[in-house]
Amino acid sequence: MNEPVNDHCLDLLFRKARSQNGWLDKPVRDETLKTLYDLVRWGPTSANSCPARIVFLRTPQAKQRLLPALSAGNVEKTLSAPVTAVIGYDMAFYDQLPKLFPHHPGVREWVLEQPELIEATALRNSSMQGAYFILAARALGLDCGPMSGFEHARVDNEFFPQQRSLRDCFADMQIKSNFICNLGYGDPSKVFARSPRLDFDEACVLL
Repeated sequence: MNEPVNDHCLDLLFRKARSQNGWLDKPVRDETLKTLYDLVRWGPTSANSCPARIVFLRTPQAKQRLLPALSAGNVEKTLSAPVTAVIGYDMAFYDQLPKLFPHHPGVREWVLEQPELIEATALRNSSMQGAYFILAARALGLDCGPMSGFEHARVDNEFFPQQRSLRDCFADMQIKSNFICNLGYGDPSKVFARSPRLDFDEACVLL
């Protein structure tokens, strides 16, 4: 039986956590990014499909490749963030199912027989993994700045090209961008006032 975490953990993950718009000049180690993914990968997905694919942009040169795709309001905070993660989803996630869901022989073929489900499954489950990503980053002491203000086609062409210039990284995959998330240590002076949230009775029904 799971034991509930204490209020400090709940504040860290939810109540006092904020989306960041500015960043301290403090690097994020590659080992921290690897630990972050090692937490994310344990979160549940449909048929353990794990469709999320992540590109971590850690250098000024990598950030410059992203800038033309960003909306104007996202440029400065992305440039100042120690790391920007491009979170995508693999439309060919089914090729990994024999490895990831081995107790269900034929699961790859079952998915391919229902092509209308492929993109919905990939998008939904990569979004779930993106939420795990944010919570795992906060649990490791990082701040997050998730963003959706960018041109998906430009990002896909630059970081997930159909021409396999990234063959060594993502061989024979069909990846699309979902969202972008800046990572680092937030500058408290650049945090906006907290926006309201819906109360339980406005968002939930007990049946």
